[in-house]
Amino acid sequence: MTDHPLVDATIGSFLDGLAARRPAPGGGATAALHAAQAAALISMVARYSVGEKYADVADFVGDILEKAESERCAALRLAADDAVVFTAVTDAYRLPRDTEPERAHRTDAIAKALVNATGPPAGVIRTAANVMSLAEDLLPAGNRNVITDIAAASEAARAAATTARLNVEINLGGIRDEKVRVDLWRVLGQVDDLARRAAVLERSVRAALV
Repeated sequence: MTDHPLVDATIGSFLDGLAARRPAPGGGATAALHAAQAAALISMVARYSVGEKYADVADFVGDILEKAESERCAALRLAADDAVVFTAVTDAYRLPRDTEPERAHRTDAIAKALVNATGPPAGVIRTAANVMSLAEDLLPAGNRNVITDIAAASEAARAAATTARLNVEINLGGIRDEKVRVDLWRVLGQVDDLARRAAVLERSVRAALV
């Protein structure tokens, strides 16, 4: 997967860290883990959709499984990256500002740190969108006994995207680079549609249960 203490943490220790009075892990890592869980659920359903009954879709399901595992790894990397870049933001705000050169250095450091801090949550939104597409693709072919887990995956992807959006938005006000801002708004523009797609998929699954 990726080499970071966050990845190897137990659920309990991660929650302890999340609850602690320190900047990371926080909402950004939580969003990334939502995406990782969504991808893992897709992988699980794909692994239940094998055998003679699914011979006609074996290659298709195998491709989904491979992509889901890749997205799970990507999400875990983003969780680790978020902890690093968000800590850098708090470090930049703590820089001295007693002299004009110190103030200029601090301002520059904050601006760079804020841009870097938007990278992981923007990546989470992209990952969540990819996982949502996998959920939509797998639903018609997946094992009917576990289709609710496909809906659960889509809901986790939605939560990942909406949470990550907040983590981008909180830093946008401090970013002056117009190109960076435009690129970020383009990524954020995906979130409402992703949430709509999650709702549609959930309704489809619930209708199939009746």
